[in-house]
Amino acid sequence: MQALTATPFGGTVRADARRNLDALVDAARQVFADQGVDAPARVIADLAGVGVGTLYRHFPQRSDLVVAVFQQAVEECADAAADLAEHHEPDDALALWLQRFTGFVATKRGLAAALQSGDPAFEGLHPWFIGRLGGALTGLLDAASAAGTIRNDIDATQLLRAVADLCHGAPTTEQSQQLVGLLVDGLRWRATV
Repeated sequence: MQALTATPFGGTVRADARRNLDALVDAARQVFADQGVDAPARVIADLAGVGVGTLYRHFPQRSDLVVAVFQQAVEECADAAADLAEHHEPDDALALWLQRFTGFVATKRGLAAALQSGDPAFEGLHPWFIGRLGGALTGLLDAASAAGTIRNDIDATQLLRAVADLCHGAPTTEQSQQLVGLLVDGLRWRATV
């Protein structure tokens, strides 16, 4: 009998199906980054080492796969906050996380366009995204503010929006990261220490 594992999207699947699901999401993430969200299903399935039928069994609609890739990336970015907070000083953890978030936003431009397409499959993602990443960022902001190394009048949602705006205005990830570095310097201005 096959072992069952929980999925991040609800329900349980056999261990071999879980491996296929993970491989498909990882492959889609790479292909979407290189070719966009409209890349052929065959390319994703081939990279994952599965058949196209397996792809459609797990993700009957393209939007299902886009949501899975987006959710995985958001979870990884949010989860990084705790690790950074554990291994760095509060303001450094905040700066490092904001750079990670910058990379996330800069490399998800194609996903962002798909998510704003009006497809009902994407309806609940924006509030979930803000809640998940806003919560992670709030913890980092609170720690850095309590340490007196950044201003104490910063709201996580506003900061997420500011970083996203900077990323959309810059043509490369490197330029986005430079701009966000300047934003972080601004957070340190008027700090209490």
